[in-house]
Amino acid sequence: MKSCPICGVLQRDYENKLGEYIAARSSAVYGLSKKLAAQKNVEMERARYELEEHRIVCAPVVRSHALVQVRDVRADLAKLVA
Repeated sequence: MKSCPICGVLQRDYENKLGEYIAARSSAVYGLSKKLAAQKNVEMERARYELEEHRIVCAPVVRSHALVQVRDVRADLAKLVA
């Protein structure tokens, strides 16, 4: 499967935002200031949403899911025939 450069950028952005959120939640000042962690959570969720939205319309991802479904059907048919 060819990888999509947009998927890669969005995936890295999501992973970075997730790391920032985890760091904010793990910090010693989390108990005092939950606002920073909440902001990081919103940023992380936005990045995740953007990645998921792109994957819905991304041709390489859509094609790979279709191929997996075809393979699953073929495997099921092979079991029935055997």
